[in-house]
Amino acid sequence: QVQLVESGGGPVQAGGSLRLSCAASGGTSARSWMTWFRQTPGKEREGVAGISSDGITSYGDSVKGRFTISQDRARNTMYLRMNSLEPDDTAMYYCAAGNPGYLLRFYPRAYNYWGQGTQVTVSS
Repeated sequence: QVQLVESGGGPVQAGGSLRLSCAASGGTSARSWMTWFRQTPGKEREGVAGISSDGITSYGDSVKGRFTISQDRARNTMYLRMNSLEPDDTAMYYCAAGNPGYLLRFYPRAYNYWGQGTQVTVSS
């Protein structure tokens, strides 16, 4: 069973930066995508950034140019560097792993493994 644990969230001022980490255990070689989602109360879960097993990356329109996703295969960890943070970035950020295929990479129901989430709060 795959286990995912996020870390790195916390309070930050607008314009600041954070780096989130997602540590995976239990075997991830069979997962085609690892993706960051975020969710705020009353809103649907939103795809933020994803990376495929062969290194293809994809970003949501609202974060493109500000966030960067990467992975360290040797350490079974993926990262999300978030720069120029805005209050609208405030959310619970979740790490997900699965085999959605490219077209469903930002579709939450296509993922079967999820972390507990890490809270990011951006103040103005």
